[in-house]
Amino acid sequence: MTLTAARQVADAVLYEGYLLYPYRASSAKNQVRWQFGILGPAGAAAAGVGEEPSMSADVLVEAQDDAGVDVVLRFLQVQARVVERRDEDGGWSPVSELVVDGTRWIPFHEAVAREVSLSGLTLAQVGLSLELRVSEPGGEEIEELREGDRLVGRLVRTRWPLRGTVTVSSRPGRDPRLVVLRLHVDNRSDWMPAADGQWSARDVAARSSFVGTHLLVTAAGTRFVSLLDGPEWAAADTASCVQSRCWPVLVADDNGDDAVLVSPIILGDHPTIAPESAGDLFDATEIDEILTLRVMTMTDQEKAEARGTDPRAAAILARCDAMTDDALGRLHGARRSAKLPDADGVPGYDSDVPWWDAGQDARAQPEQDAVLVGGVPVSKGTRVLLRPSRRADAQDLFLAGMTAVVSRVYFDVDGGTHVAVVLEDDPASDLYDVTGRFYYFAPEEIEPLLAREDAR
Repeated sequence: MTLTAARQVADAVLYEGYLLYPYRASSAKNQVRWQFGILGPAGAAAAGVGEEPSMSADVLVEAQDDAGVDVVLRFLQVQARVVERRDEDGGWSPVSELVVDGTRWIPFHEAVAREVSLSGLTLAQVGLSLELRVSEPGGEEIEELREGDRLVGRLVRTRWPLRGTVTVSSRPGRDPRLVVLRLHVDNRSDWMPAADGQWSARDVAARSSFVGTHLLVTAAGTRFVSLLDGPEWAAADTASCVQSRCWPVLVADDNGDDAVLVSPIILGDHPTIAPESAGDLFDATEIDEILTLRVMTMTDQEKAEARGTDPRAAAILARCDAMTDDALGRLHGARRSAKLPDADGVPGYDSDVPWWDAGQDARAQPEQDAVLVGGVPVSKGTRVLLRPSRRADAQDLFLAGMTAVVSRVYFDVDGGTHVAVVLEDDPASDLYDVTGRFYYFAPEEIEPLLAREDAR
């Protein structure tokens, strides 16, 4: 199975928070690098300069004979970029900044994408608990900086070795139709908890960390079961699954089959990259249009600093500067179908009505439904006294003590109840039923006037 589509989402996870707007090293939020999926070296968290060294997740798989799984670990390996100036005697001196042909270069931390695979496992094999050793060597690369034919400086990029393990094991589910797949990633890199010249102790710990760490898991001959929206018969096994610093969600491979992305950021099942997006802005949960417009407002001096901060920042600036009006217009908004997949034929389901429409559920009859408040049934037409209480906003507080008439009673998917009302003295009350605009209160925030009259 191929994972081209799933990797688009995985790449967004990999680089989430890599470099934040305004994409300059001088901004405070970019001086403390790396936000998500960090597995620090042992002791870094206790020393207050890094993150815990491990992450783990339980995934539910339907039990099938000869079913196989593939596991791919993906992460960023940090590299330190030092800027050196060419001395008159031919030597090299580290500097805090070097301008070459109008481009500013400053010391910074970058990262290189890494990927390690554990393929061809059967669920029977996994039951034995298999361990994959991860080893990424260190290294050094030099990029010369020239003005014409004259060598004036260089960038020295240094990486430190990483060591770790991926452990895959399984156990029978409580339901015999399921197997619980256990995935555990551990950073076992060596490091020295101390500052290093111009780099802080946190920077030093980051060099020995796995960054943006996540797993892509595919299965052959079986299917995964969602932990967010799985069948009721899997509820006991879903509740037994334990996650640490990550969460598994379903993604689709290129065949339309479900794979699992073990993500360090919050996602729902089947996340996708908006087709209107022109490229990565390193904040996949942000709105591309907002970030693009912000980039366009940067001064020439700010853009020069961003280009010298990181090559990926330079690519963002180039893309935004070259963006056409049509491309920018596509970022302004899009409407997509929200109807349930394969729902035609389900009793009470109308494929022409979006899934979020209250009328989609045949059981929902807000104009006839009722809720008990103080033993009194409240429904359409009931007069109530408004008593806003729970985290009410200013507008609700202004309505305290006013009388209203109930127009609808709604029950949401989380088990909450919302009473829609119209103010009794509102001269435009007849328009509310037409437009569907109401004030909403919880049952405990209203008092049936019928109850008050009976009490008297």
